[in-house]
Amino acid sequence: MELNGTILFTTVGRPEYGFDVFTVQLQPHQRIGPESRLTDARSVNFNAQFLDHDDSGGDAIVFVSERTGSPRIYLTRPGLTHPKPLPFVSDSLFHDRPVIRKDRLYFISAHEKPDSVFKSWSALYSAPLVHDNCEITRLTPFGSVDYSPAVCRSGEFVAVASYGSRPWGGEFHELNTDIVVFDSSDPETRVVVCERGGWPSWSGDTAIYFHRKADDGWWSIFRVDFPGNLASTTDFPIAPIRVTPPGLHCFTPAAMHDGRAIAVATRRRGNKFRHIELFEVESKTFTPITETLNPNLHHYNPFVSPDCQSLGYHRFRGQSCTNGVSKIPRMDLVTSAVKELRMLRVNGSFPSVSPDGDLVAINHDFNDNGGLSIVKLDGSKRWTLLKGRTVFYNSWSPAEKNVIYTSIGPVFESVKATVQIARITFNLSDLAGGDREDTIIPCDMKVLTGEHTGNNAFPSCSPDGKSVVFRSGRSGHKNLYIVDAVNGEFDGVIRQLTDGPWIDTMPSWSPKGDLIAFSSNRHNPADVTTFSIYVIKPDGSELRRIHVAGPEGSSEVDRERINHVCFNENGDWLLFAANMGGVTAEPVSWPNQFQPYGDLFVVRLDGTGLKRLTCNGYENGTPTWISGVDVATNVAVNNEDDVGDELRGEFDEPLWITCEI
Repeated sequence: MELNGTILFTTVGRPEYGFDVFTVQLQPHQRIGPESRLTDARSVNFNAQFLDHDDSGGDAIVFVSERTGSPRIYLTRPGLTHPKPLPFVSDSLFHDRPVIRKDRLYFISAHEKPDSVFKSWSALYSAPLVHDNCEITRLTPFGSVDYSPAVCRSGEFVAVASYGSRPWGGEFHELNTDIVVFDSSDPETRVVVCERGGWPSWSGDTAIYFHRKADDGWWSIFRVDFPGNLASTTDFPIAPIRVTPPGLHCFTPAAMHDGRAIAVATRRRGNKFRHIELFEVESKTFTPITETLNPNLHHYNPFVSPDCQSLGYHRFRGQSCTNGVSKIPRMDLVTSAVKELRMLRVNGSFPSVSPDGDLVAINHDFNDNGGLSIVKLDGSKRWTLLKGRTVFYNSWSPAEKNVIYTSIGPVFESVKATVQIARITFNLSDLAGGDREDTIIPCDMKVLTGEHTGNNAFPSCSPDGKSVVFRSGRSGHKNLYIVDAVNGEFDGVIRQLTDGPWIDTMPSWSPKGDLIAFSSNRHNPADVTTFSIYVIKPDGSELRRIHVAGPEGSSEVDRERINHVCFNENGDWLLFAANMGGVTAEPVSWPNQFQPYGDLFVVRLDGTGLKRLTCNGYENGTPTWISGVDVATNVAVNNEDDVGDELRGEFDEPLWITCEI
């Protein structure tokens, strides 16, 4: 059976980003000039660099934008009405870190599948800018992984943060990459100039600055002095010199070519926001830049102009942006890796579609007690059923147009925490009212689980609407149970489907009703981070594991971190979120890097045909798969101007940074 249909999913934090690229002038005596916005406030714009020469008088940049549904590369300069698309790989879902040197574009792309699972797809490519024939050349050797390219002032040498051919070890704080340098005319001859480092930045042609976590726990900037050639490999690797002191986190350096200073992103103890500062190399002093301009905003990934007079970065553009976008679309069209599948990013979590396919239940403002909402599939309207309480994981009854099952209570809690399964009913005629965002639709809530039965969550309704399967911690372990869909366990009937000292969770009923898929660590109960797909019949028979990453007994299969499993319409494919694509970009350079299981995949029920659907630096999850429904191309889909929520910029730093301060 061929793949078809629409995938609805969510991305942690991404709807709120609203990033634009900004610049300030660095005036004598470290006075900071006014802040200027360089990008057009459309979509998400980030990771820019100044051109190495600019005939327009300055502020010409190359940057990444997601305005077409996936990250692509653009150039803009003063006087240019619209950003100009630059060479990119048409079938790539991810482009990043563009650099222009000597009329040649260098960039990261993730379109070539690596030789094994659990390896990043990220590699370095280049393309000429001045010829009609735009031939794109891979510079990273096949089988290797490169991030964060930097090109020296003369254009002769390129530095990358690289795994080489090593596999990803599973880390998602500091990546175990090395600083690798090669001649731009001979990319096959590569030298590890320094072990353990990321985000290289050249100062002229003679020094490379980079970040890594120091032995005392602080992210810091280090430097190696480059000898100017790669001929004598006995000189490498070079022992680095620590540049920034302990007591604050410093990362993503941008070195000035004159050698006097480096711009860094910092996270200081007691400050809730990431800011850009200048670090004077000789005096070893910091000068704040963005904290004086926007003290309550995060600022990311600085870059400096060739004349060292301008400093750029990206940040949230603000709620009120002149001539810009201030709305978050409820349904955001995202480029799909499989042309037969349509991908829609939902502004909400745990989407579940009504039997008619025209309505979607979501948990809006999932981390803000946002409750339960209903949104039209075309994104044009939204209503609220429950508000002001923590509600998560929804399952619309396939047999009833007005019944939704959900979990009520705290998320990510122990087996003893009180979380209950609830049946929500409402009157469909109430949805004919107005479109005010604060409209609350009357509903009835019936709790299906007992008050003192612990953590009950992740309900899934059977296709006939008669039963609900869910995960419960009532036995002291998180296993699966089945109850009546109307009376719950209060009719005296509750059946335990799985039993054991492990975690069985996030069950999903197949459309035919013959199978239940779920995530579990039962193959290694001592490890609470690795989960695989299992299926079982509703009567408890024929339990089996779906081996996605490799055959049973292989080292790869037990590294699976799979969540949010669901079926397609025919029940022969499974959709899920997993870690098998590795890490696409350096996590410290992005917000909201919680876990590296944020890509969506599909696989046949027999474990064959694995396909990756998303590839970006975000955490994607909570997917659902609908078929046989025509998702109308409507003004509400991808329209950031007229319909949707106001951008607020409410996203956080990675938890593993804030917890360490």
